Amino acid sequence: MIKGLIFDKDGTLFDFNATWGAWTWQMITTETADNPAKGTALAEAMGYDMKNRRFLPGSVVIAATVEETANVMLTVLTDDTQDTLIPRMNAAAGAVEQVQAVPLIPLFDDLRARGLQLGIATNDAAEPALLNLTSAGVRDHFHFIAGYDSGHGAKPGTGQLDAFCRQTGLAPYHCAMIGDSTHDLQAGRAAGMTTIGVLTGPAPAAELAPLADVLLPGIGHIPAWLDAQS
Repeated sequence: MIKGLIFDKDGTLFDFNATWGAWTWQMITTETADNPAKGTALAEAMGYDMKNRRFLPGSVVIAATVEETANVMLTVLTDDTQDTLIPRMNAAAGAVEQVQAVPLIPLFDDLRARGLQLGIATNDAAEPALLNLTSAGVRDHFHFIAGYDSGHGAKPGTGQLDAFCRQTGLAPYHCAMIGDSTHDLQAGRAAGMTTIGVLTGPAPAAELAPLADVLLPGIGHIPAWLDAQS
């Protein structure tokens, strides 16, 4: 019986390309305004399609931490350092308008009403993640929220998921990890949880299916899936 659900954030709660596609185009354009060739190189390094303003499947950015993304960007933005680039990235990420995969408040009202323990495990930094959840009106729905910098490590490691279980008192086999990337599902499997893949990120179904116990179009289908388990 599922008693706890722990969600990835970007690509799961929020549509990945609808949220980050246009923002990344603007960021690349701003960072390389004086050098179009540099902009092209930065987009290629990030696995980003400038013409269609979308991330390509397999982009390193999809499941990366802020530090990992910054390291990729620094291969092109060689005048910067992590200390100068990451604060700009975090400030911009916290302010970006998030496009919800489904209306989040009624969904999480429903899940809380079922008595489920809810958590967030994201490879984003904690501060912008909290700002995103607050802006969406759902921060207080969660019993646990962790970013890669919250002291539990990043996915595909299991530290965030293990911490969720410790905080809620739930056994892993009573929990499900929901995410749009292989990192999410690998973490869930390694932690001993049910894994639910969703298709609101750049990863195609064929990439997620081998790691998913169940594959859903999006998190809006979770209540029906839960009903089918009882």
